[in-house]
Amino acid sequence: MKKAVVLLSGGLDSTTVAAIAKTQGWLLLALTIDYNQRHRIELDHAARVAAALEVERHIVLPLDLTGFGGSALTSAIDVPKSGVEPGIPVTYVPARNTIFLSVALGWAEAAGARDLFIGVNALDYSGYPDCRPDFIAAFEAMANTATKAGVEGERFRVHTPLMQLDKAGIVHAARAAGAPIELTWSCYDPTPAGRSCGLCDSCRLRAKGFAEAGIADPAA
Repeated sequence: MKKAVVLLSGGLDSTTVAAIAKTQGWLLLALTIDYNQRHRIELDHAARVAAALEVERHIVLPLDLTGFGGSALTSAIDVPKSGVEPGIPVTYVPARNTIFLSVALGWAEAAGARDLFIGVNALDYSGYPDCRPDFIAAFEAMANTATKAGVEGERFRVHTPLMQLDKAGIVHAARAAGAPIELTWSCYDPTPAGRSCGLCDSCRLRAKGFAEAGIADPAA
């Protein structure tokens, strides 16, 4: 079995991607970044998902981005609750996917894996620039010029199986791949009791997906 590194946040999208990769026969190395995010509860969900999918190895890597700030997820900025914002919202974490994919690339090269999986989506999403096809293409090109493996002809590929799916399509893909969606977490601003707020962008997009798919959210 060929190995692949999958970025696993514990959310619906990354869990779906991990399940898809598993059904395709990849041996999964799951990477979760603990960036001291506001919604740290997702780390527990990532661990549960990794166990349910029986990944080969799961690393939770501390990489505190609160020192940089610049986002409602990493600093004292309120998470918007009035609906999906136009433009790039304050929940955007500066260069997050660039940072995360770079770390995943380092582990992949060290582990002999040449494939990375990430749950980015360019349809039903919050408008983040690092979720778009041109970013993924640019990162893949960089990976193959910045690594020993890449320049020696062992090309890296970044797989984005959800890129052209809306949230309803992602829900259907999750069901088809047997993803443990009941274990996933999406909310950016959990309540003190550890419940989803139901109002942030991520909660709204998740609810929209399940509603349009005609499927009850098993994690609700």
